[in-house]
Amino acid sequence: MTSGPVTIERRDHVLVAHLDDGKANALSTTMIRAIESALDEAEADESVAALVLHGRPGKFCAGFDLDVMRGGDWSAVAALVSDGGALVQRLYGSSVPVVAACTGHALAAGALLLLGCDLRIGADVECKIGLNEVAIGMVLPAWAMTISVERLSKRHLQRAVATAEVTDGRGAVEAGFLDRVVPEADVLETAVAAAAQMSALHRRAYAGTVRSLRGATLDLMAQQVAADRSNGNVPTV
Repeated sequence: MTSGPVTIERRDHVLVAHLDDGKANALSTTMIRAIESALDEAEADESVAALVLHGRPGKFCAGFDLDVMRGGDWSAVAALVSDGGALVQRLYGSSVPVVAACTGHALAAGALLLLGCDLRIGADVECKIGLNEVAIGMVLPAWAMTISVERLSKRHLQRAVATAEVTDGRGAVEAGFLDRVVPEADVLETAVAAAAQMSALHRRAYAGTVRSLRGATLDLMAQQVAADRSNGNVPTV
């Protein structure tokens, strides 16, 4: 089943969402809605053990849609960034595990998508992964700062956020954007196999544990996204 830039594939107990907009896999409103739809499907189907988000060749997600970010409509920018924050928050609090199959570049919002996933399998290739906002004149929104502090290595946090350090796949493992890297040709199969192993988990127990473990962070992120929507905050300097 295809929904805009996302194609859904069922592999036994694993739902795979193939992200492919034909270009850089920008996080547009259309992409966000399509990922949310895939998550809706995974959470509604008791037979689904986990959801895999799989990028296109060489690109997992290159950040928010530049047509919007550079378009000069600040209300549209604020709405898109808030929608992205709501998606990351929802992924992190999903009642089913979410596995990223990171095929290459994951910058800015793409890196934040990785932080929202439970398990992140990356390609061992030359690529750019990280939060480059400070380098391009932006301040991370509060919700993005919260998930960064939650998921990134404390040793790398200052470099990854404040000095916008961008790394390759192996460096991303050290920083905390990825959990491990494998040969490029093995990324999807490794991610699907890891997701399939999660069929051993009790779904309601998993959902309850996620809420107990991450509840404070999820609530804070939800409040921060809501505040950004209410105030029309734009993450720029």
